[in-house]
Amino acid sequence: MRLFNPTMATGSNSLIWFRKGLRIHDNPALEHAAKGSDFLYPVFVIDPHYMEPDVTAFSPGSKRAGLNRIRFLLESLVDLDLSLKRLGSRLLVLKGEPSQVLIRCLKEWSINKLCFEYDTDPYYQALGNQVKSYASAAGIEIFSPVSHTLFNPADIIQKNGGRPPLSYQSFIKLAGEPSWASSPVSNGLSWLPPVGNCSTTEVLSMEELGYHDSEEDERTPFKGGELEALRRLRESLSNKEWVANFEKPKGDPSAFLSPATTVLSPYLKFGCLSSRYFYQCIQGIQRSVKKHTSPPVSLLGQLLWRDFFYTVAFGTPNFDRMKDNRICKQIPWKNDDELLAAWRDGRTGFPWIDAIMVQLHKWGWMHHLARHCVACFLTRGDLFVHWEKGRDVFERLLIDSDWAINNGNWLWLSCSSFFYQYNRIYSPISFGKKYDPNGNYIRHFLPVLKDMPKEYIYEPWTAPLSIQINAKCIIGKDYPKPVVSHDSASKECKQILYEAYELNKKLNGMVSEEDLKNLRRKLEDRNNPESKSKRLKQTRIG
Repeated sequence: MRLFNPTMATGSNSLIWFRKGLRIHDNPALEHAAKGSDFLYPVFVIDPHYMEPDVTAFSPGSKRAGLNRIRFLLESLVDLDLSLKRLGSRLLVLKGEPSQVLIRCLKEWSINKLCFEYDTDPYYQALGNQVKSYASAAGIEIFSPVSHTLFNPADIIQKNGGRPPLSYQSFIKLAGEPSWASSPVSNGLSWLPPVGNCSTTEVLSMEELGYHDSEEDERTPFKGGELEALRRLRESLSNKEWVANFEKPKGDPSAFLSPATTVLSPYLKFGCLSSRYFYQCIQGIQRSVKKHTSPPVSLLGQLLWRDFFYTVAFGTPNFDRMKDNRICKQIPWKNDDELLAAWRDGRTGFPWIDAIMVQLHKWGWMHHLARHCVACFLTRGDLFVHWEKGRDVFERLLIDSDWAINNGNWLWLSCSSFFYQYNRIYSPISFGKKYDPNGNYIRHFLPVLKDMPKEYIYEPWTAPLSIQINAKCIIGKDYPKPVVSHDSASKECKQILYEAYELNKKLNGMVSEEDLKNLRRKLEDRNNPESKSKRLKQTRIG
């Protein structure tokens, strides 16, 4: 199907390529594209890499994204299209490999000026470089400003002698105040040049993309788009006292009817909300109150955490894996697909953990402390499964999944980087109970346990059979038995991490796969003397 009309408008033609930055307010790329242009082509490319349905995936969606995130993105595009139409323009939606599609657009629409927001993601960096290479050779003006983050990560890295700062405090010290912070960011445009002569499609529906978007029993309450982002921002900031006293990591992870945070992360991820505008709004409130919390725990501190992870991710080769990642401890994680699937699908037998994972599947979001609990449980706390496996599940299911932040948090929570106090473990039993002793969160997301008395709701396997019968939930039949004993599993995890840390220290981080295999074997022999004697016999026979 031909997407382009060869009849070209003469004059100055600009193209704004939307990737993230799905907004009108504080959008320097859009403003620059509009300036002095006769015709403006606002383009979004449906990328099969992220959007093509994949029936082999463990949950409905594409290879890389679950339905919640795909739906959130489409809602954000519909909202952007409506905003552009109010300004006399519209969103041009194309489909295909983005760099190839963009190059065809630049050629066929005789584009003089190409504008797009700078993106530090390795995938988008590669796409951007391909398009820039063609545009540069064709003499097309390129404008790619940094506006997704508060700072340009490259500037921070340069200030630090070519390497990213690896602690939040050193990042804060280097970063200082953003250069743009003293003057208000743009609130948007009052008009846009018309779209040139072209034929493209409107924003596609889930069904048009090939998804069967069935009416689920419970769907994410978070709707995509700039309009919704700004509404949520106003709502969150209307309580000045709450903003002034905000203190992470405090907050109730079990509060689901009215979450204990702003839930602005998915809007920041897609750029429906400008982090710079958010920053200035918080600053305005802080100036108007007598006393407020400070970074790292304040609301402003949370935005700075985001930039910290972006900077480290941008300056660290192989940031998204353990191997060949210079800031990551080399640890002999298990690759146990059964344990991984039990965790992923909410069948570990620990109701607090399983309820969180069910919320993740249904809503595509959960409170940051809930994320901490399930990430710790999968890795260093209980199951000792590789953090990369958990990262992949979050990357797929979270509506706010962000490459730098997701990988940074998994490195942190598995004690592979940034945070090394592996003895501090989130209990899958007592941690949730502290916030929600009645187990209302569990009853909501795991209705099979809704009639379990509160004394047993966090440890249903300890309930006498008569109680289980009354609750219409037999453990091992209606709800799984625990996949591990938390006390012994966490003790074993701590021991393995102690040995792994010692090995990393001894070899100055230069730990090979063979070293990890030997450590794994040594630990297996210690835990199971039979396997050691069996191996010795085999060696003698050989």
